[in-house]
Amino acid sequence: MKKVITYGTFDLLHQGHVNLLKRAKELGDYLIVGVTSDSFDKGRGKLNVRNNVIERIEAVRQTGYADEIIIEDYLGQKIDDIQRYDVDVFAIGSDWEGKFDYLNEFCQVVYLPRTEGISSTMLREESSGVVKIGVVGTGRIARRFVPETYVVSGIKVSAVYNPEKGQSEDFAREFNLQSYSAGFSDFLNEVDAVYIASPHLTHYEYAKQALYAGKHVLCEIPFMLSASQAKELYEYAEDNNLVLLEASKTAFCPSFNHLVTLVKSGIIGEVVDVQASLSKMVESPTRELDATQAGGAMNEHAPLTLMAVIKILGIDYTKVSFRSKVKDGADIYTKVVLDYPHATSSVTLGIGVKTEGNLIISGTKGYVYVPAPWWLTSFFEVRYEDQTKNKKYFYSYDGEGLRYEIQEFTSMIVNNRRGSYKLSKKESLAIAEIIEKYNNRESYIEI
Repeated sequence: MKKVITYGTFDLLHQGHVNLLKRAKELGDYLIVGVTSDSFDKGRGKLNVRNNVIERIEAVRQTGYADEIIIEDYLGQKIDDIQRYDVDVFAIGSDWEGKFDYLNEFCQVVYLPRTEGISSTMLREESSGVVKIGVVGTGRIARRFVPETYVVSGIKVSAVYNPEKGQSEDFAREFNLQSYSAGFSDFLNEVDAVYIASPHLTHYEYAKQALYAGKHVLCEIPFMLSASQAKELYEYAEDNNLVLLEASKTAFCPSFNHLVTLVKSGIIGEVVDVQASLSKMVESPTRELDATQAGGAMNEHAPLTLMAVIKILGIDYTKVSFRSKVKDGADIYTKVVLDYPHATSSVTLGIGVKTEGNLIISGTKGYVYVPAPWWLTSFFEVRYEDQTKNKKYFYSYDGEGLRYEIQEFTSMIVNNRRGSYKLSKKESLAIAEIIEKYNNRESYIEI
């Protein structure tokens, strides 16, 4: 029996896929088809796969060409599979010409002609179009945001707004965009969605105006410094069928998502403590240390660290308290303690004070250690008393990491999905509530 193997994502299965499977089957007697897993696709940067792995496997099965279907889940698996299944021929589309020549050591490699004029990418774009997004703000995070959109299909940055004309025009020239500075309403007329990366105190007004103009909104952290304002905007978005998403990038990254899933599955037993820290060294004068611009460690760093606690322990905390060291009106160091009925947690924040920047989740069977900087993590370890049981987990963290939140935002718009389990409305509101309590100096002690 002559065995043939081929691989693919097979998203939105089309005639090109069918032709490839047919040609592959004709090369031998038995065809094995490897379908990429959802996690493997995300790890390779394929962020807009429309069908999940079960749907894709079923679509391949229904073609009738596959004698056996397996899941491709890790880099290097092709060599393992070829040897495990005693494969004679590896077949792949000609758009991969030369890329798999290294497999000739293990079997014959055949590049099959692809069907011109059709692809999954084309079908995705035809079915959903392209979301035109405008950027509000021209600072560091906005400059990182635009290149990240290039790797997410279905979305394109088309305009930028900054009331400072020179900054808006410089940014537009750099990224080949339309520039707006005089009228925010004119800017809104040119886009379908808005990414808000402006100073903290402007988030509410920009987001409100964008939503009232019927635009979807992705807003940088801190999303809102007021829980009532956050609630107002979420309710308006919900009532008007609009996407409103807090751009807490770590919440959407593959590694952090799997970490949360593992912890909630009981891998370390009952969680009794979560400790998260984040710090950055800056010197005055800078917005981050300007109290009049909502600077300080809490407003700058609490959204990410509180997100980690709330994703693990939930929103039903029983008590919150704050300890801060203040300089010129802005906190340069803050420790937040959140108590729960059966657990406790703390976040340590510095801006001008340095700390480790790791994440530790303690349980009754073991603990999870995420090294600094945990919010950019591509790796974490589950540790036990018996160290032989320890296990390390590695994931892709591509580019600036913003592509994952962009993909989620785009997916919500395209698929008419108004909530995200990765960072829900309730979780976002809880973060805003805690930040507001701090700014109102509730349960606060200055050290």
